[in-house]
Parts: sequence; C-alpha cells; structure tokens
Amino acid sequence: MVSYFLTVFDQSGEKLYDESFIATNNSQAKEIGLRKLKELEFTEHTHRCVTADGKLLLFHR
Repeated sequence: MVSYFLTVFDQSGEKLYDESFIATNNSQAKEIGLRKLKELEFTEHTHRCVTADGKLLLFHR
C-alpha cells in the first residue's frame, strides 16, 4: 500500500481541496483520484495527484 495526495487549487493558487489516501498501485490511485475529482466537481480546476515521494500521477492546469 502506498500513500497518495490529491490537491485542487483555485485560479489564485489557493488550495480548495487537499486529501491523502492509500492505494495498492499507481493505476488504482489514478482511478481513485479521478473519481474524487468527479464527485467533488473539480475536474476542470487545477489539480494534481502525487505519490508520497513526489511522483506526479495526475495534473491538470
């Protein structure tokens, strides 16, 4: 199990959402991250999903 971090920003760079979660691999983490973004209606906001060691999995500007 690996820790991942999902963060969403507004246009000024302020955090709108910041959550950590656990997944078994990067593929599952991408699925979880995308599902959360859709649930919270943040798919068009700037966002990123990274591993605990900083590897970028998702990014939208």
